[in-house]
Amino acid sequence: MASKRRTLSFSERHQKSVDENYCKKLHVQALKDINSQIRNQIARNKNDNHVEHKRFLRLLQNEQFELDMEEAIQKAEENKRLRELQLEQEEKLAMELAKLKHENLKDEKMRQQVRENSIELRELEKKLRAAYMNKERAAQIAEKDAIKYEQMKRDAEIAKTMMEEHERVIKEENAAEDKRNKVKAQYYLDLEKQLEEQEKKKQEAYEQLLKEKLMIDEIVRKIYEEDQLERQQKLEKMNATRRYIEEFQKEQALWRKKKREEMEEENRKIIEFANLQQQREEDRMAKVQENEEKRLQLQNVLTQKLEEMLRQHEDLEQVRQELYQEEQAEICKRKQKEEAEEKLRKQKEMKQDFEEQMALKELVLQAAKKEEEIFRKTMLAKLAEDDRIELMNAQKQRMKQLEHRKAVEKLIEERHNQFLADKQRELEEWQLQQKRQGCINAIIEEERLKLLKEHATKLLGYLPKGVFKKEDDIDLLGEEFRKVYQKRNEICEEK
Repeated sequence: MASKRRTLSFSERHQKSVDENYCKKLHVQALKDINSQIRNQIARNKNDNHVEHKRFLRLLQNEQFELDMEEAIQKAEENKRLRELQLEQEEKLAMELAKLKHENLKDEKMRQQVRENSIELRELEKKLRAAYMNKERAAQIAEKDAIKYEQMKRDAEIAKTMMEEHERVIKEENAAEDKRNKVKAQYYLDLEKQLEEQEKKKQEAYEQLLKEKLMIDEIVRKIYEEDQLERQQKLEKMNATRRYIEEFQKEQALWRKKKREEMEEENRKIIEFANLQQQREEDRMAKVQENEEKRLQLQNVLTQKLEEMLRQHEDLEQVRQELYQEEQAEICKRKQKEEAEEKLRKQKEMKQDFEEQMALKELVLQAAKKEEEIFRKTMLAKLAEDDRIELMNAQKQRMKQLEHRKAVEKLIEERHNQFLADKQRELEEWQLQQKRQGCINAIIEEERLKLLKEHATKLLGYLPKGVFKKEDDIDLLGEEFRKVYQKRNEICEEK
C-alpha cells in the first residue's frame, strides 16, 4: 500500500513537472517575444532617452535573472525527484533481492530436507558410494597387478641380464679357449715343423749316411770283390778269414734291420702325434658343442620359466577378472531380485491399501447411512414427542408429521452437505498433498540427475544395477558414456 502511495505521489510530481515545464516554455516564449519587440522598439527609437533605455535594460536583466533562478530551482527539484526515484528503485531492488534470497534459502532448506528424508536419494547415494568402493578396489587390484607385473618385469630383466652375462662369459671362455687352442695349434704346428725339420735333417743325414754307406759299401764291395778275387785265389790260404767275412755280413744285416726299426719307430711316433692332435681337436670341438648345448639349454630353461611366469600371471589375471565379473553379475542379479521383490511388495501393499481404503469407504458409507437412518428416526420420534397433542385431530397430526419429516430431511440434507463439504476439504487437502508430493518428487528427480551428472562419468565401468531408472538418464551423460555402459551391460548379460 505504501508503495502504491509512493507511485501515485511520483505521478503527481511528474504531472506537476510537466505543467511547470509547459509554463516555463510559455514564459520563455513570451520573454523571447518581448525581447524581439524590445529590439524592434530599439531599432525604431534609437534616439529615445538614455535613462529610459537603461531602465529597460535593467528590467530585461531582472527578467533574465528571474528566469535563471526559476531554471535553477526547477533543476534542483528535478535532481531531488531523480534522487527520490533512484532511492525508491534501490529500495524495491533490495526488497526483491531479499525476497529472492529468502525464497532461494527456503528452496535450499527444502531441498536439503528432501535429500535427507528421500529413501530414493539415500539409496542412490549408497549405490554411488558402493561404486566408489568398487572403483577404489579395482584401482588397488590394478596397482597390485602393476607391482607384480613390474616385479616380474624386473625378474625377467634380471634373468635376461644373467643370460646375457652367462652368454658373455661363455663367449669369453670360448674366445679364450679358441685363443689357447690357436696357441696350442701354433705350438703343435711349430713343433711339427721342428719335428719335420728334424726328421728332414735326420732323413737327409740318413740319406747322406746311406750315400756314404753305399759309397763305403761300394768301396767295400769293390775292395771285397778285389779281395774276394784275391782271396778266392788264395782260398786255401785264407780259410781263417772266411769267418770274419760271415760275421761282417751278419753285422751288416743287423745294422740294416736296426735302421729299419728306427725308421718304423719314428713313423709310428709321427702317426701317434697326428692321431693325438686329431683327438685333441675332436675333444675341443666336443667341449665347445657341449658348452653351446648347455647355453642353449639354460636359455631354454630361462625362457620357459619366464613364459610360465607370464602365463601364470595371465591365468591369475583372467581368474581375477572372471571372479570380479561373476561377483558383479551376482550383485546385479541380487539387486535385480531385490528390486523385483521390492516392486512386488509395494504393489501388494498398494493393492492392500486400496482394498482397505475401499472397505473403509464402504464402512463409512454404511455407517453414515445407518447413522442418518437412526438420526431420522430419533428426530422424528423426538419431534413427535415434543409436539404431540392429545386432542389434535388426524389432519393436524399429518401436517405435524409432514413438518417433522421436512425438518428431519433438512437436517439430514445439512448433515449431508456438511459431509460433502468435509469430503471436499479432504479432497482439496489430498490434492494439495499430491501437489506438494509432486514438488518433492520433482526435487528428488532434479537431485537424482544432479548426483548422476556429478558422479556417473567418474564411475563409468563401476556403477551397479539400479542406478539408472530409465534410458533418458543415460542419454543425458553423453553418447560415449551410453556406448560404454551398454557394452558393459551386454558383457554382464552374456556372463
